[in-house]
Amino acid sequence: MWRAALIAGALAMSAVLYPAQAAKQTGGFTLTSPDIAQGRKIAAAQVFNSFGCSGQNVSPALNWSHAPQGTQSFALLVHDPDAPTDSGWWHWVVYDIPATATSLPAGAGDPKTKLLPVGALQGRTDFGTYAYGGPCPPPGKVHHYHFRLYALKVPKLVEVPGDASAAFIAFNVHANSIGEAEIIATYSR
Repeated sequence: MWRAALIAGALAMSAVLYPAQAAKQTGGFTLTSPDIAQGRKIAAAQVFNSFGCSGQNVSPALNWSHAPQGTQSFALLVHDPDAPTDSGWWHWVVYDIPATATSLPAGAGDPKTKLLPVGALQGRTDFGTYAYGGPCPPPGKVHHYHFRLYALKVPKLVEVPGDASAAFIAFNVHANSIGEAEIIATYSR
């Protein structure tokens, strides 16, 4: 009995000490990418191209499988909790992704490409745009970028106005979530 408690405590502590290694998956629901990897540094292709960074600002390709039974849509929230603000930094917000979708191609975060699935909407990020905005933290410490895909029990987030903040969208996503899959990648400069 004490052994199980000790192991559970050690696992919980490792998630606190090494958050980049503690990805969330619900059941068999899995998020993967050929462009970003768990605990790995994000490549220049996905890095922002402003604020002193010179990346290509291309949203990564994402694939998912084994969504929970009852999934009616998906939402993707990309957040940096290490940003020097009181609320972190929202880098990409996509919701109303149809339940039939199993991927987003690279570059889907640029509205000009029209690569999002039909019906999917992009929310306003902390860059003030309705598009993907890659990492570009201040020089210094390593930042963790949480790419979280949520399976939702509703086909659309009807309570979300077109000009909603990322936090408001995230609140509605969490209220309707039945599963979550995540990749936590890093970046520093």
